[in-house]
Amino acid sequence: MTASDGLPQAVLSAARDLLRAEMLWHALWPPLVALILWSGIAWFAWLPIAEWVVTQMPEWSWLTWLGAWLAHIAVLFIFAPLVYFTALLLVAVFALPRMMTIVAARDYPDVSRQGSASAALWGSLANTLAAGAIFVIGWLVSLPLLLIPGAVLVLPIFWAAWLNQRAFRFDALAEHALPTERTALIRREKGKLYAAGLISALLAHVPLLNLFSLAFTALLFVHLCLASLRRLRSEKGIQL
Repeated sequence: MTASDGLPQAVLSAARDLLRAEMLWHALWPPLVALILWSGIAWFAWLPIAEWVVTQMPEWSWLTWLGAWLAHIAVLFIFAPLVYFTALLLVAVFALPRMMTIVAARDYPDVSRQGSASAALWGSLANTLAAGAIFVIGWLVSLPLLLIPGAVLVLPIFWAAWLNQRAFRFDALAEHALPTERTALIRREKGKLYAAGLISALLAHVPLLNLFSLAFTALLFVHLCLASLRRLRSEKGIQL
């Protein structure tokens, strides 16, 4: 494996591509659409949900003055993953194919496409929805764990990292790799894929930079996966 095949090089390549003018639109519109959509829903639903949360709290004396505050925090933690998943879905299904076309033509012209665009689209939608369902349900079920000191610093990053690698590893390979190649690469590169998911999850929790985090994640997985696919085919003596 050469240095250009590794995760650090993929991070640098993704950051470089994100600064290109043709990528900025794809970086910005998905999170903005998701934020506007869920802000509109929250406008009507926030107070009723917060009031319901208060009614579900135990009748402990210290909750009489903290209950309302904790309820609003809980509602925030309910809406946050929904905004994140919606933005990820928009990036994965709509923005990533265009971004991948640009990156593949410039940096990986020798890696032939073995899949179809239509199969990749529907496969991406199904994969992202399945991953999103696990993400949202798992996040909501684990909400009580946020009461454990320090958990609020770990759980959001853990779930975002899992979702990132689960969704984007498929999308980055869908149009280029055969199913057997995709399965082999996911198994072989599991460590790097999880590391990429973690890096992008950490970026998603940095104010301002989080607007660009999903586009960066998409580009990171495109570079990481297509470089790995190139290497796999070269090792097997397959004509790229």
